[in-house]
Amino acid sequence: MDHKHSFFNNIIDIIKEETASDVPLIDFKHPKELEKILDLDVSNGVDDIVLERCVRQVLHYSVKTNKHSFKNQLYGATDPYGLCGAWIAEAFNTSQYTFEVAPAFTLVELKMISHILRLFGIPDGDGIFSPGGSVSMLYALVAARYKAFPDVKTKGVRSLPDLVVFTSEDSHYSIMKGAHWLGFGTDNIIQIATNDFGQMDVAQLATGIQRERDLGRYPVMVNATAGTTVLGAIDDLDAVADVCQKHGIWMHVDACWGGSLMLSRKYKHRLKGIQRANSISWNPHKMVGAPLQCSVFLIRERGLLHEANCASAQYLFQQDKFYDINYDTGDKGVQCGRKIDAFKLWTLWKARGDEGLNILADRTMEIAEFCIQTVAGRPGFRLVSAPLQCPNVCFWYIPNFMRGKTEDAGWWELMHNITKKIKELLTISSRLMVAYMPLRQHKNFFRLAFSFHPVIEEAEVLEMLQAIEDCGEMVDLSML
Repeated sequence: MDHKHSFFNNIIDIIKEETASDVPLIDFKHPKELEKILDLDVSNGVDDIVLERCVRQVLHYSVKTNKHSFKNQLYGATDPYGLCGAWIAEAFNTSQYTFEVAPAFTLVELKMISHILRLFGIPDGDGIFSPGGSVSMLYALVAARYKAFPDVKTKGVRSLPDLVVFTSEDSHYSIMKGAHWLGFGTDNIIQIATNDFGQMDVAQLATGIQRERDLGRYPVMVNATAGTTVLGAIDDLDAVADVCQKHGIWMHVDACWGGSLMLSRKYKHRLKGIQRANSISWNPHKMVGAPLQCSVFLIRERGLLHEANCASAQYLFQQDKFYDINYDTGDKGVQCGRKIDAFKLWTLWKARGDEGLNILADRTMEIAEFCIQTVAGRPGFRLVSAPLQCPNVCFWYIPNFMRGKTEDAGWWELMHNITKKIKELLTISSRLMVAYMPLRQHKNFFRLAFSFHPVIEEAEVLEMLQAIEDCGEMVDLSML
């Protein structure tokens, strides 16, 4: 690596300056405006001074996700130790497929998988780091199908009966994409209704499985959720496990968001039953704050990942190597080249330990609890769902001119449009980036989701709510 470049030597200062406390959350420009501002042409090379100016321009118009006022997604600031780990991993530029090119990093990944398996209660299992929860869902579908019909690997899907997969109506959309990519077909994903708290109706699940079997179809997997994207709902995992065990069906738990509660001694009971799952997905890049992307797929049956996915490339996974080839882990995954994502998680975990992450998890839930209690008692705010399951707080803000009126379909349609207008005003003013969405029968509402980083104080929560209220009171009918 050439350390003579001034750009390389300046990069830490550039990042510090462009993410400083006095830098706005966002200087929002519409796409066509931004295209005219940014110097993005790469046809001709530039010197380091011009490059730095262009990079700073890109950063100026980028969202500063390190700020407490960034609440737009299910992630926030990166853990600083994790960020250091990510930089080191990128600098060493190797791939996670064989021990010979990543000896220490291979042991790091294996150690992290072992530690996480014990955390989730399946110590004898296996796992792999994946590029995200959507790819972990692909792993789950492939493993469930291979376990039931191992010949699918050689004979293909034409040899299979009609397969169906069950999931809740509030589950992540990745299961629909996985069904399309893997040939299940989206029509064969059966969505089970949820209760008022966003949890899967387990009685309806049991009835649905029996109905499909009576129709001659084969239920191959149930996808339970521990922390839905919107409400943060956690399915009754023990009850789902009972149904899956009774019918002999693979149980996957999408714990990409809520799995981080397993780090807390106080809150891990909310995922009771997850240890009975056949497979689990968890994204430390969400609540924990590991740098994107950092996701792990866990599986109860050791060896199944390799059996289901191996292709035995002779140029890479030679069987006569001079070292123990059991440490060549790449063939159990769908990727060839694979980033050493485990290292950034190891770096932050090594620094903080189990106890440090326990404290951060508790603090995150406590600040979310403060938020939901404040919203419940604050004029003009109305909760969508309570009590708190994960650190998601969902609510409407009802401006003064909308209060005390009949809440008919027309009133709710106005609220639907008011919410997105408040979002626009918040973003343009750089006061807050907050998610909004409809869900089932509910019209647009806000979601504040809290993560480990940055550590948020109660005063900052009040500041967020005040920003929503201020922008809400700016809205009138002429703006809609």
